[in-house]
Amino acid sequence: MTVEIDLQKHWDEAYESKALHELGWYEKTSNVSLKLIQNLRLEKNAHILSVGAGASTLIDELLDAGYSNITAIDISTIAMKLLKERLQQRAKNVSFLVDDLTKPKKLHLLEPVDLWQDRAMLHFLTKKEEQDSYFKSVNKLVKPGGYALIGIFSKEGAKKCSGLEIQQYDHRLLQEKIGNDFKLIKYLNYTHLTPSASPRPYIYTVFQRK
Repeated sequence: MTVEIDLQKHWDEAYESKALHELGWYEKTSNVSLKLIQNLRLEKNAHILSVGAGASTLIDELLDAGYSNITAIDISTIAMKLLKERLQQRAKNVSFLVDDLTKPKKLHLLEPVDLWQDRAMLHFLTKKEEQDSYFKSVNKLVKPGGYALIGIFSKEGAKKCSGLEIQQYDHRLLQEKIGNDFKLIKYLNYTHLTPSASPRPYIYTVFQRK
């Protein structure tokens, strides 16, 4: 018998139980994501949507780089609170949304975005209907000519994270899931080291909407 997990409660407890720098997915700097974003040469007022943003330092770095139209979305109210508190006055340049991407209520109210950015969120969606909802949102929200940057556990990556089963990916499976309206323009493999120095193989992909 499958036990349904209250994901909002799960992630709220994850962010309450440990300091940010102790969490397995924590990055002191988001060099890979930031470099991939900067290589896209987006306008500084381009609408960037960070899904599963958590309390990611990428938001700080995007602001440091001059990007001024950022939306951060996460299922955890605690993560959004931590992120907002850390940004302090700079939070005025970020919109914060608490929503469940598998059953979105607020996500689809957003204006189209120039970039959909996800690091370490998609792989937690293990059911087909959850994945379908995710990619439906990508197709709905990304502008023609816009981009989707997705970084997740690769086929060589972990099979569980934060006590949850995960779905591993390669670039071919991501292309299949995202659909023919998007073209894969770059992918790379990267090994993230957790705070305990355990290796976590990731794949980063950049798709452009035709």
